[in-house]
Amino acid sequence: MTTAAPPILPPVVAGARTDRPRWERPSLAGLLIATTLLLLWDLGASGYANSFYSAAVQAGSESWKAFFFGSSDAGNSITVDKPPAALWPMMLSVRLFGLGAWQILVPQALMGVATTAVLYAAVRRQFGPGAALLSGAVLALTPVAALMFRFNNPDALLTLLLTVTVACVLRALEGAHTRWLVWAGIAVGLAFLTKTLQAFVILPPLAVLYAVCAPTRLRRRLGQVLLAGAAAVVTGGWWVAVVELWPARSRPYIGGSQTNSFLELTLGYNGLGRINGNEAGSVGGGARAGGGGGWGETGIDRLFVGNIGGQISWLLPAALVLLAAGLLITWRARRATDSLEGMARAAFLAWGGSLLITAAVFSCMQGIFHEYYTVALAPFVAALVGMGVSVLWEERGSRPAALALSGVLALTAVWSYVLLGRAAGYVPWLRWTVLAAGLLAAAALPFAVRVGRRLVPATAALALGAALAGPFAYCLTTVTTAHTGSIVTAGPAVAGARGGPGAMMRAPSGGERPGGAGVPPGAQGAPNGQAAPGGQGAPNGQAAPGAPDGRAAQGGPGSRGPGLDGRGPERDGGGQGGPGGLLGGTRVAAEATAALRTDAARYTWAAAAIGSQNAASYQLASGAPVMPVGGFNGSDPSPTLERFKEYVEAGEIHWFIAQGGGSAGGAEAGTRGGGRPGGAAGTAIENWVEATFTASTVGGAVFYDLTSPTHSGS
Repeated sequence: MTTAAPPILPPVVAGARTDRPRWERPSLAGLLIATTLLLLWDLGASGYANSFYSAAVQAGSESWKAFFFGSSDAGNSITVDKPPAALWPMMLSVRLFGLGAWQILVPQALMGVATTAVLYAAVRRQFGPGAALLSGAVLALTPVAALMFRFNNPDALLTLLLTVTVACVLRALEGAHTRWLVWAGIAVGLAFLTKTLQAFVILPPLAVLYAVCAPTRLRRRLGQVLLAGAAAVVTGGWWVAVVELWPARSRPYIGGSQTNSFLELTLGYNGLGRINGNEAGSVGGGARAGGGGGWGETGIDRLFVGNIGGQISWLLPAALVLLAAGLLITWRARRATDSLEGMARAAFLAWGGSLLITAAVFSCMQGIFHEYYTVALAPFVAALVGMGVSVLWEERGSRPAALALSGVLALTAVWSYVLLGRAAGYVPWLRWTVLAAGLLAAAALPFAVRVGRRLVPATAALALGAALAGPFAYCLTTVTTAHTGSIVTAGPAVAGARGGPGAMMRAPSGGERPGGAGVPPGAQGAPNGQAAPGGQGAPNGQAAPGAPDGRAAQGGPGSRGPGLDGRGPERDGGGQGGPGGLLGGTRVAAEATAALRTDAARYTWAAAAIGSQNAASYQLASGAPVMPVGGFNGSDPSPTLERFKEYVEAGEIHWFIAQGGGSAGGAEAGTRGGGRPGGAAGTAIENWVEATFTASTVGGAVFYDLTSPTHSGS
């Protein structure tokens, strides 16, 4: 007499698992506490992190107009090149608790904890607490997630909202619930206000999934999808409508656009330009023969090569295999999602579809692409790993399932071995240990499930340790390293890194990268860029100055420049202060800070400087508004020369900070050295200032007092 095999997943009401073992609550609490500790560890070491966004946070904490528009300065001259939703939580935190590194970065860390909790809840409903815990652990230990949930870029909030979107769609699928689908639309709208069109990337597979599989009649399904779309339009569109209808002269210029239009910014620089490389006002990008561009070669292998692989791809091959296995096992379920098995298949389609379409877009982008963008993939990979392992584990008594688990584990161990080998000299013993432990567990697993239950837990523990040891090591390196600037990466220095224009970003002579610039009280500063092995990337072979406890900070311009082992900006010597670069600001000397603070209340802007990173450094150091001429790249036509003259004649700007060398006699008007911001409008303004006002050296930087012209300029 034979007994029937147990079902893949125990049937329960409404497509959700309701059984709750005793160990679940303590385990969930442990996961969330551990995630919180990981994300908060030494958080203040990065100082203001990306000063471009920190300056906007400071401005929004002082001006409600700057809060609404996401202005770079409290004088509301120009906005950041994104919508302001990601800034709002940080602005509120600074309004409540004052300006500082922790006040800016703690909201980002809490978003990481929230993302883990949402992912846990979503996976648990169909696959149980074991799968949910594994998914949460994989997300928390994804290196790029450990990086970006400790950094002040918009990607933290975007990742949370994308996870919420998929979770809400799955809840809606359980019983064709309109309410949950509308909530998904609201999450998409908020994601649009975070990073514009990237919010829409995952919509095609989710919309098709609901329209085909929701357990209700077709007309109602289509109506629900349209209603969710309307919710997304209203949630994301109200702010756009206000901005577009607001008189342009009484609002800040829309940073990143060339026509002072948010719609142009959305569809161009932040939209199709990212795909085809034709980004007006950008630098370093652009399509070229061979499918490359200044932001790294495109192709199906993009997410696996160089430095990008160590950010996200540790478990990406496993996730793809587990997606195929999960769909194969659950494909016999009915199309409708009114059963647990049907919902399990829908979950694989939702998370898997989101992963595949996002990965495809990232792989094909010929415009601006940074390694940290891949954090958007982290919850999708984590969900598929937890779900896939759960389904195969429940079927481990069958030979195909056991062999599939072994194959996934062996693949992960080999790939971890490859990734760990890319960082020369990085924990040498770990690479071989992971490979040996992973292959041993993979070989033992099919026999352990047949020999006896005592061997199964030990084999599973060995397998789990081997799979997560590599990303865990990268996470530890990430959270113990300060990160500043515009381009940051997780983990150690990696040979052959690519994905950004580091080779083109050379610091001009006499200047330091930010990190000491405007470091908040009580926080430890960090320079931009991590010193390369052998002490490269800092003068005299030493760690760059300003890093906490002598450590080097990671990220920033030139982080993939030649001759630096793929890490750390080239430095041409130290100095008290001076010009910064396109992707990083400048170290601000005490004399410069004092000059900016002198009579600052009498002016709308204490100073003007070309490029947002330069202006942000002075603004954060002094606490006074500094106008970023030309926006982030220095190439936006804001303000025009005529408008700038009006500001000067009205006495609204005190100083102009030049981009030239470290002394008044060494300034070179209109030059645009590699990595230095500037455009036609900025060059015209700088030329006019140099022809009209007297230069003086203040703390190593060239200042022009705009209240004291030497002679009439035209």
